[in-house]
Amino acid sequence: MSDFFQRIASPVFKVVALQFTIATFFSAATAYFGSVERGWSAALGGAIAVIGSLVYAMIVAGETNDAKKAFRTHFRAEMVKVFITAALFITALVLFSSAAWLWLIIGFAVATLAYWFALLAV
Repeated sequence: MSDFFQRIASPVFKVVALQFTIATFFSAATAYFGSVERGWSAALGGAIAVIGSLVYAMIVAGETNDAKKAFRTHFRAEMVKVFITAALFITALVLFSSAAWLWLIIGFAVATLAYWFALLAV
């Protein structure tokens, strides 16, 4: 693994790890102060956001010095992330009909906001 790749990959995956940590703490707090069903729903929403971010990070963490290639890679990664997020929401809708949907969406929103705040920390 090249030095360039390690310098890029480390902060990219730190953002995803921070997002995962915040989503985990939020879902645990929701389960503690609310109910276990709400906590699991928030965890499921957070997992959807984290999985999408992880896939994005895995696609863009490669090595390139070409601006056009980097742009295409980020665009492709974002499209894949949107598709995976939509597929995971549909899967959650079908498989977990007993989930508290408001808390699933709030868990997703908190994990997504955590992603943006994590970018400031890295």
